[in-house]
Order: sequence, then C-alpha cells, then structure tokens
Amino acid sequence: MKQTVSAPVTIRAIRESEAAAEPALIERAFASGPYGHLPVSAGRRAFERDVRGRTASGAVLVAVDGERLLGTASVLRAGTPYARVAVPGEAEVRLVAVEPSAQGAGVGEALVRASTEEALTWGVDALVLDTGDRNLRAQALYSRLGFDRRPERDVPGDDVVALAYRFALQTRDDVRVRLIRPEEADAVAELVVGAYASDFELNAAYRADIVAVAERAREHQVWVAADASTGELLGTASTPVAGAAISPLARDGELDFRFLGVAAEARRRGVGELLVEHVLRLARIRGLDRVVLNTGPDMVAAQRLYERLGFERLHEREFTFERPDGSSFLMLAYGRDAGLEAVRREPGAA
Repeated sequence: MKQTVSAPVTIRAIRESEAAAEPALIERAFASGPYGHLPVSAGRRAFERDVRGRTASGAVLVAVDGERLLGTASVLRAGTPYARVAVPGEAEVRLVAVEPSAQGAGVGEALVRASTEEALTWGVDALVLDTGDRNLRAQALYSRLGFDRRPERDVPGDDVVALAYRFALQTRDDVRVRLIRPEEADAVAELVVGAYASDFELNAAYRADIVAVAERAREHQVWVAADASTGELLGTASTPVAGAAISPLARDGELDFRFLGVAAEARRRGVGELLVEHVLRLARIRGLDRVVLNTGPDMVAAQRLYERLGFERLHEREFTFERPDGSSFLMLAYGRDAGLEAVRREPGAA
C-alpha cells in the first residue's frame, strides 16, 4: 500500500532512537528492488545493521515525514571501513534506501541531494557511488542529478555489475571550498572586514553584522576557500541552510548569499569567482533555479565579477537603504539562473 508523503520531506541526521528501524527499512527496500531475489551475505547484513559504524565513518542521513521514517543514505569518507569505491579526496554514498510504500514520491532524490551537499561541506573533490546494472531507476536518477558515469571504475560480479558514478564538487586543485571550522571564526571576520573596508567605510552596525561569524555559522552556512597546500584562508561567503534564506531578497526556488569576501593577499587568484561558482553549485545540488544577492553601489569590483559570471540586475527588487546617520543609498540586486554548466566543470577544465 502506497503511503501519502508530505512535500517536502525532512532530511536530517539519524537519531539513536532510529538505530533499529533504519536497518530494517534498508532490508525491506533492497528486498523489493531488482536484486531482492539474491541471497544476502552475513557481511552485508552486518554492514546494514552497523549504524554506529556508518555514522563514525561519515554521516547517516534519514528522510522523515513527521515521525515516519521514509528513507536513508550513508555518506562515507574515503579510507573508512565501509567505503568501497571512494579514493582519497572523495566521499561515497551507500545504502540509499526508501521504504517501498514511499517509493516514487521523490524521497530518494531528496536523499541523494542531501548526501551530495553533505559531501560538499567536507571540502572533498567529489561524491562517488555505485549501483547495480539492473537498477535502471537509480541510474536514471543519478544521471538526472548530474552524476557522471565512470565505467573505468565499474566492478563486475557474478550476479551484479556495479556501475560507478561521480559528482565533481571542486573545480580547482589549489583551493578547496568547505564549511568553516569553529576555530576559524575570528580569522574569517577579520578577512571580511578587511575586504569590505577597502571599498567603503563600515558603520558600526554593519561591522557588527559582518563580524558575527560564529553566530552566523550556527544558523546558516559559512563557507571558506582555503589554500590546498597551506590551509591559509583566502575567501568566504555565507549561504542559508536548505529551506531557509539569509536575506529578505530570496523567493521560492532561489538561493541567496551574503558576505562574499576575498583576502587582500589572495586577490587576482580567482577566489571570488570560485566562491560564486560554489554557490551556484550548491543551488543546483538543492534543485533550486536561481541565485540572488544584494550588493552596495560602492562595491564596483564585486559588481563586475557578478556581471562577468552572467548575473543581471534585478531592478524591480532594489530598494533604498537608510543609514543610521540619515544618509541613504540604492541597494542593488543581482540574479542568474543556476545553470548546469556552472556546476559540472572538472578540475583543470577550461
């Protein structure tokens, strides 16, 4: 019997109280699939039941509708016991499973999108996975979500040929984009203040907003671009968590971002462009159509960057901002479609 699934479902980390129900769901889901007729080895069953081990290897995500457990996916770091196709620098998603009565309602897609974003936050090169050659529904989903087939990494077997897929998450080898670490909050605040103060004078209220990095990281997502060799912080940008907004500008189907800043010593290294492309990639991963932002009239270099990357002015969404001293300025708005070409570029590609 098909369940009615509310849209959208909630994707979150598994709770301890769900540690028994989640493996049982996996067992039902795979039994109903194209390989349900095959015997399940003791090792495979132990893997499914080891929720604690999978969590320690990365993250176990679940899809829920209220209190109903509808699906699950395990995102694993390369080199951990249950990762089997990921190489160093990659993450791997395994055990993507949906309750049979909830299949066909978009739960699997939501889990794969959330798994891809989880890997993105880690700053790894790519998310990889494999699926059986008879699992045509899964193959169609992965292709539609932007995963590339990697036949050279397929694993043939007696009953199943495991087809490999890869989703690139980084576009450069020398700079990595990842979520901020707690100990980096002060350095990121200093970086953004320095970047903005070079363009215009910061009033006290805006400076306080800029430097509230730790608070912003608890509520939203603060991304950093770091030198891959030295770990030096080169730039930053902030986005909302899935389903939220970080400014009044965003509408349904849009992702907004704020506080794009590049360290003075990192300018002319393409860090600003890299961070904007990262935001576009995040929008695509979430299935959003558009990326929007506000910027002040004094931030001419930023405006040139946005326009070069295909952003256009949204004149109808601009407004006059009143400063505490009584002066005012026009707050500019920009937007562009989250095009696929901005999120599929492999490292080293032109």
